[in-house]
Amino acid sequence: METITSIVEMKRAAGSLRREGRTIALVPTMGALHEGHLSLIREADARADIVVVSVFVNPTQFGPLEDFDTYKRDLERDISLAQEAGCDIIFAPGVDDMYPEGSATRVCVSGLTEKLCGAFRPGHFDGVCTVVAKLLNIVRPHLAVFGQKDGQQAAVVERMVSDLDMGVEILRSKTVRESDGLAMSSRNANLSEIERREATVLYRSLEHAVSRYGAGERSVERVVSEMRDMIDAGETTEIQYVAAVDAKTLEDVDELKRGVMLALAVFVGKTRLIDNVIIGA
Repeated sequence: METITSIVEMKRAAGSLRREGRTIALVPTMGALHEGHLSLIREADARADIVVVSVFVNPTQFGPLEDFDTYKRDLERDISLAQEAGCDIIFAPGVDDMYPEGSATRVCVSGLTEKLCGAFRPGHFDGVCTVVAKLLNIVRPHLAVFGQKDGQQAAVVERMVSDLDMGVEILRSKTVRESDGLAMSSRNANLSEIERREATVLYRSLEHAVSRYGAGERSVERVVSEMRDMIDAGETTEIQYVAAVDAKTLEDVDELKRGVMLALAVFVGKTRLIDNVIIGA
């Protein structure tokens, strides 16, 4: 496996691979790899000749009070895990290379970025879109793999790629969970013992909603209210949002049906966790 830290070198390698007729898959990450990321790498490995995993903690998607400075960084560990999962190239550029002095361009997808997480993290998705657009231009992949856990991010990236005719297939891979249902996240390590136990209510509330749909309930208002009651019962939980939206357009819906994404963001202690499920997926 090769590690590349220069944009120039990554572009040169990508161009050479394409001239050889090799298909390239990109898995964008911010490092701190866990089984969720590794599942994306394995998915990419099954679909392309070459898997590129980017490791870049992107400063433009963090707010001023968020955890950019304390975000876990361990490139050596990430390289080892990625290689075991089927990665061929680690692309780990520096901030100064990705955002050189004078950099003034940002990519914005309007509408989809102004709700759910975007309503509470202004500018976050501009940072996401900008870095993903840069990575796609640098790596020139045929496909890129994103996790469904970040359902809004996946929808935003899909829209950006379509609107800008980027010609990259975006693949959503299913959320990987702990044995008790908690969606895998690098931020789970920040939870105390009691917070870790209480965090399981996120997925339990989503499961409850799907069960209610299966039993014939169609009212978003009733189901969301029940989910909120379940989450509010915790000692360490504080809801930021619970919503039901179309999985692709992220428009609010009144009726539960196939293709509706139930999404939530909850503070468990000081740690913000997100999760979602798509009805009928």
